[in-house]
Amino acid sequence: MTELKKDVFYMPAEYAPHCATVMIWCERGGSWNYGAKPARPVFASAIKEICAGEKVYLAVSPTGRKSAEEYLSKEIAGGAVELLDIETDDCWARDIAPTFVTDGKRLRGIDWKFNAWGGEYNGLYDDYANDDAFAAKLCEKLGVESFSARPFVLEGGSIHSNGKGTVITTEECLLSKGRNPELNKAEIESKLKEYLGAKRVIWLPYGVVGDETDGHVDNICAFADENTVLLGWTDIDGGQKERCKANLLVLENAGIKVIKLPFPEKPVKFSQSDLDGFKYADGEAERSLDEVLAASYVNFYISNAAVIVPQFGDKNDKVALEIIKSAFKDRKTVGILATEIIKGGGNFHCLTQQIPLLRK
Repeated sequence: MTELKKDVFYMPAEYAPHCATVMIWCERGGSWNYGAKPARPVFASAIKEICAGEKVYLAVSPTGRKSAEEYLSKEIAGGAVELLDIETDDCWARDIAPTFVTDGKRLRGIDWKFNAWGGEYNGLYDDYANDDAFAAKLCEKLGVESFSARPFVLEGGSIHSNGKGTVITTEECLLSKGRNPELNKAEIESKLKEYLGAKRVIWLPYGVVGDETDGHVDNICAFADENTVLLGWTDIDGGQKERCKANLLVLENAGIKVIKLPFPEKPVKFSQSDLDGFKYADGEAERSLDEVLAASYVNFYISNAAVIVPQFGDKNDKVALEIIKSAFKDRKTVGILATEIIKGGGNFHCLTQQIPLLRK
C-alpha cells in the first residue's frame, strides 16, 4: 500500500462539503439506559436533520435494525439513510470510525487502534474488539481504501482540523498513559502530521473537567473557519475556569481568533431513575448518583444542511445557539435537546464522522 506521507492526503475541515456522514444506532445497555428507548428519538431527530443535506450511513446490529427501521422508515425508503450490517460495542462513530483523508480526487480511511479510551490503564470497558474492528469493516463496506495507523491509538474526538494544515488536540488526552505511552509528545505530533497531512499541531493543555475520554478536544474547542475557533468557556471560579484560561493563552499565542462559548449554567447529573435503567457488562465503568456529566455546547456537528447543537434545558441554550449561528452564517443552526445523549457519555459530534466530498 502507498505510504500516506508520500502522498498529498489531508484531513479536510468538518465545515468543508461532505458526501456522507457515518453514524451507529444506539444499543449498549451500559451506555444507554432502558434499552436505549429514551435516546433513540433524539438519534432519529439528529439523523433526519443531517440527511436533509447528505447521505447517512447508519451501522446497525441484528437486534438494533428493527428499531432503526421504525424510527427512520421514510429516510431509509428514500435512500437518504442506508443501513449497514456491522456489529459494534457502542455507537461513538467519531471515535471508532476511520478518519477520512483525501487528496481531492481519492479517499482513504485512517484505521487507528481503538482501546476504549484508555485500555488497561483507564479504559471504559474490557471487550472492545468490535469497536476496534469497525473502521476497517466500514471501509470494506464502502469500497474505500483503508490505511492502517496501528499500533497508534487515537480516537477521532481527540482531533480537529481546519483543512489548511492545522490540527488541534489536547495534551490531557493524547499524552495520557492510556494512549501511546511509549511515544513522547514530539513523536505523537509527528504521527499526527504524517497521517492527517498537517503542518502544525496546536496542543491545548486541557479538555472539560470530568470528561471520561481524558479531555477530547471536540468537547472544548472546534474550528469555525481556518483561523477561528469556538472555545468552551466559563468565568465561574473553579477548575474549569483555569483550564479555559490556559487553553485561551495557547490559542492566542498561535494566532487563532477565539469565540468564547459558555457551558451550561447548571450541571447535568444522573438521577436515581437514570441509574436504574443501565445494564452493565463485566469490566464496564458504572455510573454514580449525582455524577456531573461533561455537558458542552462545543460538541456540535457541522453537516452540509445544518449545525446540530446540543441543548440541555439550560438558560445558556439560546445563548450558545446564537453564538454558533453567528459563526456559521452559511447554514442553519438546529438545537436538539440532548440530555439523553450526554447520559450516554458524549454528544452529537461524538456520534458522527464525516466523509469528505471529492472534487469532480
